[in-house]
Amino acid sequence: MNIMLFHSTYGLRPAVRDAADRLRAAGHEVWTPDLFDGRTFETVEEGRAFKDELGREELLKRAVMAAAPYSDRGIVYAGFSLGAATAQTLALGDNKARGLLLLHGTSDIAPNASVDDLPVQLHVAEPDAFEPDDWLSAWYLQMQRAGADVEIYRYAGAGHLYTDPDLPDYDAQAAEATWKVALGFLDSVSD
Repeated sequence: MNIMLFHSTYGLRPAVRDAADRLRAAGHEVWTPDLFDGRTFETVEEGRAFKDELGREELLKRAVMAAAPYSDRGIVYAGFSLGAATAQTLALGDNKARGLLLLHGTSDIAPNASVDDLPVQLHVAEPDAFEPDDWLSAWYLQMQRAGADVEIYRYAGAGHLYTDPDLPDYDAQAAEATWKVALGFLDSVSD
């Protein structure tokens, strides 16, 4: 499976590269575009400030340009937090998308978004200040209305970016459970 894996607001950190290596070891081809031109950040606030300076349109333009050479192959879009939001936007606009793997994040859904049974899997902490329960309920219903086949996995007590071992949010048990389920999801969309 071809996977486009987008980084979080922290930038293209070792955890993203490690995740890509894990996916490659499972037999997938993975690209990890650097949407921040090599910049990484120590705090969410620093990353958000840079993202805001860059602008949403520029961020999406960079993501589209990274994915465009591979989209004809049928990509699974994936990402961490901000990267998940970016992946969601691209997947909902790509009629050849094979799947959408969201780790720690979602995004707004355009009212006219429409997909044909796009497989979607979301992994998120419970609770998660960035993904509150009311938001997730509304998001789930909107994704279903758009035609997506959605699965949500919640991890009680984990921090927001619980798969990144270099952050205080890290939760080894939740991270391993996430990767086990996510790898099964990717195998299922490869068939």
